[in-house]
Amino acid sequence: MAGEAVELGPVRGRARIDVLDVMRGIAILGILYMNIPYMGTNVVSWMADIRRLSWSAADQATWATIAIIWDGTQRGLFEFLFGAGVMVFTAKAMRPDDPVAVADLYYRRNLLLVAFGLIDIFIVAWIGDILLAYGLSALFLFPFRKAPSKALLAMGMGFAAFVAISGAIEYNERTTTIHKVAALEATQAQGAKLNDADKKTLSDWQEKRDAHDLSKPPSKKTQAMIDAERKAHVAGPWVFLKNNWGVWNKVFGDGNGTFFTVLEAVCAMFIGMALWKWGVIQGERSTRFYAVTAIVAYAVGCGLRGWGVAETFRFDLAPKAGWITEEFARLAVTLGHVALFNLAMRTGAGRSLLAPFKAVGRMAFSIYVLTSVVTLWFIFAPWGLDLWDRFGWAQLAAAASVINVFMLVFANLWMRFYVSGPLEWVWRSLVYGKRQPFVRRLVKPSVGTLAPA
Repeated sequence: MAGEAVELGPVRGRARIDVLDVMRGIAILGILYMNIPYMGTNVVSWMADIRRLSWSAADQATWATIAIIWDGTQRGLFEFLFGAGVMVFTAKAMRPDDPVAVADLYYRRNLLLVAFGLIDIFIVAWIGDILLAYGLSALFLFPFRKAPSKALLAMGMGFAAFVAISGAIEYNERTTTIHKVAALEATQAQGAKLNDADKKTLSDWQEKRDAHDLSKPPSKKTQAMIDAERKAHVAGPWVFLKNNWGVWNKVFGDGNGTFFTVLEAVCAMFIGMALWKWGVIQGERSTRFYAVTAIVAYAVGCGLRGWGVAETFRFDLAPKAGWITEEFARLAVTLGHVALFNLAMRTGAGRSLLAPFKAVGRMAFSIYVLTSVVTLWFIFAPWGLDLWDRFGWAQLAAAASVINVFMLVFANLWMRFYVSGPLEWVWRSLVYGKRQPFVRRLVKPSVGTLAPA
């Protein structure tokens, strides 16, 4: 009732849900498989053609497997879970007379996440940071906590629709360019002179062709960028920091990267909110529901992604259908993961197999930042193990697996003695304006969180 005191605090103990912690733990570790090529290689060297990094049979299998099953879906899982976390965090603010303190805590929590994201970008120097984008995205979600599930789903599909439309436009433009180039080359072969604009069209197209011709070196412009990136990574920490700031600013500051990253995240979080309201993400639906959902979602998502990989492996300039379907496919595979993990958690073997990931999920923030520090400032740093630009696709995935095993063990050892990860503790203490419990006093194990804080 209005006027009643409402106790506000972090979700702990038996109020937590195991499957959400498990999925969060898997997602935060899985992120590294996508991030490590950008942390440990000269990205410019292979951006135009992935074969230029390395392309053995193991590399091909690794790249295809990650592209079909995992690429972007760990981000999708995190976004779904973040949306579900919004519903949990705002559970005490669902009526007109509910306390404004919930909104105060909610916005303080996410503004702090924005601040942590800026630290991750400008101090840790991780240009692929997700904390800033997720903190900004969450600021838009609070007013939609009472929206109907179907409305949330419809809004959540907005980014996928945008990607499909823009992909269709790009597909049409590429088709037009191919026809134009063919006509210009025919005209040139007949001895006719071309104007400057047509010459530039042919020159630009030839540069794209050459990028897929492994017998030819990179263009002068590309080689200059490769050399600049290499120089930044073999110099000292200050040069490394300045280089990464410049790259981040080019993509996310001056460019449109932040806008589209936030748009994608907001839409996926809407879907996560809808899945929570339907009882899907937290394991409240039937076993049959999860089994059917997993089969259908994987069939659609992996099928579309497999088609996209086949298109990529042609290594030509033909338009790609994957440009149109990529976001729908990502969401489908992510939903498949949600269903599969919920299904697995209903069996004894599944619970035992996935149990170690709960600890990672409960300190996902700390593990995420720690992974960035270890990779950027030790494993790939010239003052550390100096392994930057030494690995191919398969080796990078193997390195990510080794790092993840370490993080998995570390998280489980840490959570034996502490209530939360160190960064989670700082975050919660700042949000609630008082020191939160940190050292674990009870030996009794607790059960699984709803929100990434």
